[in-house]
Amino acid sequence: MLATIPASVLAGITGHPVSVEVHVSLGLPTFTVVGLPDAACREARDRVRAALLSSDAKWPPGRVTVNLAPSGIRKEGPGLDLAIAMGILVADDQLSADVLDDMAFLAELGLDGRLRPVPGVLPQVRCLDAAEVVVAPSSAAEAALANGPVVRAPDTLGELISALRGEEAWPDLPSPGSMSPRRETVDLADVRGQHMARLGLEVAAAGGHHLLMIGPPGAGKTMLARRLPGLLPSLDESTAIEATMVHSAAGLDLPSSGLIKQAPWQAPHHSASMIALVGGGSRALRPGAISCAHGGVLFLDEMGEFAPQALDALRQPLEEGVIRVNRATAAASFPARFLLVGAMNPCPCGELGQPGMCRCTPMARLRYARRLSGPLLDRFDLRIHVGRPEVSDLFDAPPGESSTEVRARVDRARAAALERGAGSNSELSDDALEEFAPLDPEAKNLFRHAIAEGRLTARGFQRVRRVALTLADLGGHAPPLTGGIVAQALFMRTEPVTVAHDPWSLANGRR
Repeated sequence: MLATIPASVLAGITGHPVSVEVHVSLGLPTFTVVGLPDAACREARDRVRAALLSSDAKWPPGRVTVNLAPSGIRKEGPGLDLAIAMGILVADDQLSADVLDDMAFLAELGLDGRLRPVPGVLPQVRCLDAAEVVVAPSSAAEAALANGPVVRAPDTLGELISALRGEEAWPDLPSPGSMSPRRETVDLADVRGQHMARLGLEVAAAGGHHLLMIGPPGAGKTMLARRLPGLLPSLDESTAIEATMVHSAAGLDLPSSGLIKQAPWQAPHHSASMIALVGGGSRALRPGAISCAHGGVLFLDEMGEFAPQALDALRQPLEEGVIRVNRATAAASFPARFLLVGAMNPCPCGELGQPGMCRCTPMARLRYARRLSGPLLDRFDLRIHVGRPEVSDLFDAPPGESSTEVRARVDRARAAALERGAGSNSELSDDALEEFAPLDPEAKNLFRHAIAEGRLTARGFQRVRRVALTLADLGGHAPPLTGGIVAQALFMRTEPVTVAHDPWSLANGRR
């Protein structure tokens, strides 16, 4: 007999419907899977057989052929185990085909018959055209986010068979985790001193501006960066769904509610390859760190130690908010709208600017500075020098503002950007800037001088203008942008360290 069971597979972060066709006939006992299965799919024979026997079901004594249609899509992973098991039960007359009408199945099977979760449940459920879908219990909250089919989540294959036969009621779904208020693990009040760096964090969070922090070891660059997600607002519904789909496809842990609402945080090691950052792979195309940071923060600590090729691969996603991965046999697009925060030392030894302390040769400084190409450096809206805090700041100064206080100002600035039709000021188009961020004569003169002196590119001009608008929003200033605000925005972009010891000046041939 022949049975056809709906299921789906994952390609990138997109689900594709699959029909699992199972044919059971007389002949020598064999099990064959066709339709471009990978090794995990072919190994389903042993998992499904053990699961059926552990659930008091029978294994057909004859020839079993499984076709995964359409045959032009490669099937990867063990997510089709449950659909294959259901197909065998129907084709062997152990279950009536009527009880499986308009149902889809998506789970891996353990040898004891337990249903196990698979990556990418949300995008796979979204692509299904079925009234009900059966998933593992730990995937129920994620599957329910699809707002489509009714979700069933039995613990074992035996429970599923009993429910389909009407012998037992469907088990209750696991209670979804509550959308608890955001929990602050670190607070900006812990940072002592560093007034300019704190302002840089606030501006970056309020306007969605990319931030580069340069300073000696131990100055607090990583400590500052870790407090940035606590300043960002919660994700809107669309971004939350996209972030959840990416994390699910990448196999990362999801919150108990299934939906990612707080800004994600990704901090890959500086030895990460280009594929690890942007996504891809030789077989299955998987999201990289920049996509896992979608809607949140991508922190590159020790940025000068990353491979230049990997860093330059960030340039296009920083502009478009999406990364398109193309291989000879497949292609995928991943969302990648993130806030980039970089931290690095001013030179390999980290002591540049400290009189008599730097041990680096001029060529070593030059090579280190060239790790960041000019086009990538131009995409940083904010470049802040983070020096070592003063002794008085560490021992005598009172705590600074907390993350809650700063986030209140960030929320007001984000609300102003929403009124302009953008999620943040960094997303405003050039036409919108002309409308919402006009310049007074003094501000225009400052920009003219900066561009004429080569300190600012045409792209940098618009980026600084957006930063100035964010500063105005935080300060409660109405347009036009004044010379004082523009001067502050220019300083936060073009003066990361003193010119006499500026490694970027060496890299660009300026002294």
